[in-house]
Amino acid sequence: MPRAVTLIRSASLSDVAEYAYAATAPAESRLIFLAGACPLNEDGSTAAVGDVAGQAAKAVENLRTALADAGASLHDVISTRVLVASTRQEDLVTAWQVVRDAFGDHDVPSTLMGVTVLGYKDQLVEIESVAAVLDS
Repeated sequence: MPRAVTLIRSASLSDVAEYAYAATAPAESRLIFLAGACPLNEDGSTAAVGDVAGQAAKAVENLRTALADAGASLHDVISTRVLVASTRQEDLVTAWQVVRDAFGDHDVPSTLMGVTVLGYKDQLVEIESVAAVLDS
């Protein structure tokens, strides 16, 4: 199936960033707006309490599930926002590396943010995303 997302690189901006600076999708694509993927287990408990990398991995797993339920995959994501409840840059980098590794070559435009608190007890990571698909 053809992909709707086109990643755009910019030679005018720093090449330090590990993601494309922009992405597009054609007008005929179906956009999927996902709620923040949280590190929650099926029973509603928070996974990997105190472990930023473990929570990022669980959030990615839950993101994959939500995308699949909508008829999409990580390769259909057009942008992400990764939220980490921490003031430590190392924690942000840890969460980012897990998310970045999950996306592989599909390095979508992303924002990484440290926040004060997230919505669930013991939650440290949340991944918000938008996807675009071409339905056949």
